[in-house]
Amino acid sequence: MHNTDDNDAKTTLTHFDEAGNARMVDVGHKPETDRIAIATGRVTMAPETATLIREGRAKKGDVLGVARIAAIMAAKRTSDTIPMCHPIPITRADIGFELDDTGVSIEARVDTRGQTGVEMEALHAVSVAALTIYDMIKAVDRGMVIEHIRLDYKEGGQSGVWQRKGNT
Repeated sequence: MHNTDDNDAKTTLTHFDEAGNARMVDVGHKPETDRIAIATGRVTMAPETATLIREGRAKKGDVLGVARIAAIMAAKRTSDTIPMCHPIPITRADIGFELDDTGVSIEARVDTRGQTGVEMEALHAVSVAALTIYDMIKAVDRGMVIEHIRLDYKEGGQSGVWQRKGNT
């Protein structure tokens, strides 16, 4: 397994041509492989807000249930909102939540079998889940903070396995 951090980035940016114009990368020549991406994020909130979610008392309904559906929809529609993303057939989208006294941690795992990875799909799913949580309970806590959205793990393709080091 290859462990790295953000300082290990490639120096060639593939979404630009030789003249510096934006382009969608040609993945037509790449072999299909099984690909997995796991992203995480968090919505920090007041303890009273977390209690509302835990007890199911939010006026708009089941906060985490709606956020889960929104995240799955977001994973499937990533190419509609991120300009250079390829439409990808998603074979799995699992969204998990961990609610504690100060907020909700979010994890999205997205799988495919294809010619390009699903990192953006996992990140998009976490982002939309966090925004949905915010939207569902903003009336009682406008001070919530969406934070730490990041890729934690990916596998498949030429680069193989990548995993974030430590808990930073």
